[in-house]
Amino acid sequence: MIDSHCHLNFIDKSGTVSQLVDEATRVGVHTIVNIGADLDSSLVSVELAREFKSVYATVGVHPHDARTADDDAIKRIRGLADEKKVVAIGEIGLDYYRDLSPRKLQRRVFEAFLDMAAEVKLPVVIHTREAFENTVEIIENYAPKLVGGVFHCFPGDVNDARRVFDLGFVISVGGVITYPKSRMADVAAAVPLDKVILETDAPYLTPVPFRGKTNRPALVKHVYDKLAELKGISPGEAEKTVDRTCQKLFGLVETFGG
Repeated sequence: MIDSHCHLNFIDKSGTVSQLVDEATRVGVHTIVNIGADLDSSLVSVELAREFKSVYATVGVHPHDARTADDDAIKRIRGLADEKKVVAIGEIGLDYYRDLSPRKLQRRVFEAFLDMAAEVKLPVVIHTREAFENTVEIIENYAPKLVGGVFHCFPGDVNDARRVFDLGFVISVGGVITYPKSRMADVAAAVPLDKVILETDAPYLTPVPFRGKTNRPALVKHVYDKLAELKGISPGEAEKTVDRTCQKLFGLVETFGG
């Protein structure tokens, strides 16, 4: 299993990072993608990838933190993007729900990181909330230059998912699919299995039956089990297809044996 999106450095209630990684390994999580959300967390993400064999990093600036993405921060993140275990640029995108940074600035920073992704030939991890149309419009302009990406914690419906697939992207779903009356679960059930990857977004969005507690990479197993249930297949079959999609997206060729 792969946790395609988590924030190990944001988890402060469930032990050390070493304990979190060991716990995940024990339940069969062989790969953890730790997500950068600003310069500081991108630096930490790279350090964790250097320290732990199963951890890979992304680097970028979340739209909430677009105010922090000055020229120096972007330049330093560009340097981090050359690290061997950096597998994507992100999370980047637009968030009009909280509007913690001005929308024009969010868009300008988003485009700067899409330019970076095109330059370094890495996929992108997209955050979008209450901003799907603007996000897709921007990515449509960049899609010919990008090597793909993922809409994390996918917020849309089935038709929205099809638009994402037409861009050459996949969607990621997490613990929300275990919640009652979840639209995300309806989408995951309806779209092709090979267009979906799975995440925890730990420490957030903890799956049932642990909802209300701090999320951890090990709990991605419950997301895999729920996706298998939604698809009417075995957990092993779901794992095989989902992990291969994730490995292809992030260029984890070593997990194929060469």
